[in-house]
Amino acid sequence: MRILQINASYKPAYIYGGPTMSVSKLSEHLVHSGCEVQVFTTTANGATELPVHQNTPIEVDGVPVYYFKRITKDHSHFSPSLLKAVWKQVRRFDVVHIHAWWNTVSVLSALVAIMRGVPVIISPRGTLSGYSFNNKNSFFKSCIHHLLGKHLLHRSYIHATSAYEKNNLQQIITAKQIMTIPNFIELPEIAAKTGDFAEPLKLLFFSRIEEKKGLDILLNALVDVIIPWHLTIAGTGDPLYIARLKQLAVQNGIKANISWIGFQNENKFDIIAEHHLMVLPSYDENFGNVVIESLSVGTAVLISRQVGLAGYVTENNLGWICDTNAPSIADAINNMDTDRLIGISNRAPGIIRRDFNEAVLTQQYINMYQQVTTQHG
Repeated sequence: MRILQINASYKPAYIYGGPTMSVSKLSEHLVHSGCEVQVFTTTANGATELPVHQNTPIEVDGVPVYYFKRITKDHSHFSPSLLKAVWKQVRRFDVVHIHAWWNTVSVLSALVAIMRGVPVIISPRGTLSGYSFNNKNSFFKSCIHHLLGKHLLHRSYIHATSAYEKNNLQQIITAKQIMTIPNFIELPEIAAKTGDFAEPLKLLFFSRIEEKKGLDILLNALVDVIIPWHLTIAGTGDPLYIARLKQLAVQNGIKANISWIGFQNENKFDIIAEHHLMVLPSYDENFGNVVIESLSVGTAVLISRQVGLAGYVTENNLGWICDTNAPSIADAINNMDTDRLIGISNRAPGIIRRDFNEAVLTQQYINMYQQVTTQHG
């Protein structure tokens, strides 16, 4: 099985968060299983570029990765050299797996692969939802979708990471087939809770800091939390937006109870394990890697209904679900049950390792690739 993975970013561009990590973990496990995998990506690293050799394969944790120069420095990630390579090499592969949408790497690579007769799987990773359509650059997205995007999606296979995402996709697009397989998540080798459950309640927001993550709702909710608490915010984003959030904390009189620790990666599991509750009140989230990461070390979660894993959390009694408004979040935190927090801490690591077994997930992805190639042939 020869698989070409295409994503506008790849590690060590950790600034892009969970999707970059999920694509790399998937690629690594496919290689370990005996698949022939190559990754085409760009040098994107936020506003800067990765200092890597270009247009030649670099082995990254066992995976051959081609980094191509991008011309634009924004989220369009336009890379003529990547598209040229796709045109020349795509027929060597049995299937092309493209991650995310609304950037020139994804849309134009799908166009090239379809023109060259190679089956395409697209993992939108939250970029194809009602929220995404109507949020940033909505006019541009609408134009691209009607001129080109919907035709490419109609001729592609779609991979959703949760039932929530699949339901959203079915309302917006038509495709050959929509299949659901969870994300690959990096899990620690040993899950060990390091914090105790004494006051104050240690809250954690661990994510990219952008509007859809709902951090503004949390900052407003904490005004009405009556139990002792402290919030750690781990992540980075647009400096202007972060400045507005910090000013909101000042206005709400909660600045002293908040620690802004910036982007974290190498020590993320240690940080998560030190907290009692990870809060992710997103307006829209196709999956939510940090939910699984938190539960893997025994940290319970409070997430919005718009997070793809909300159903999973409810079914397994691993946390609390809230609406995307301040009163709902404040009410959940005020009524937090310490005994339940301790119970989740004890149960969650085992449940996560059962349900997100890497060997099982790898085989599910291989089965998906084989199914697509068989149907295409």
